[in-house]
Amino acid sequence: MYYMIYSEDVADSLAQRKITRPAHLARLEQLAAENRLLVAGPLPAVDAEDPGEAGFTGSLVVAEFASLEEAQQWAAADPYLAAGVYKESTVKPFRKVLP
Repeated sequence: MYYMIYSEDVADSLAQRKITRPAHLARLEQLAAENRLLVAGPLPAVDAEDPGEAGFTGSLVVAEFASLEEAQQWAAADPYLAAGVYKESTVKPFRKVLP
């Protein structure tokens, strides 16, 4: 089943995001290689593709896991969380309808 992982950034997280990004992306690339990643990306702080110094307010990941517990464990191990970029993550089941 798919699960939605919504993670909210702490204030002024951009500098730490940049430092931690390679480790964060490596985990997403692993999900993609396993054909388990539906979508993933950051949430810009302003209405722009590249928010520049405004940074981001969080991230969204929708990926396939065996259970809610597995999805929660995966989210809890995110390098962004360990580095203090995320203040919290919410994990919920997600049912893809379209497209």
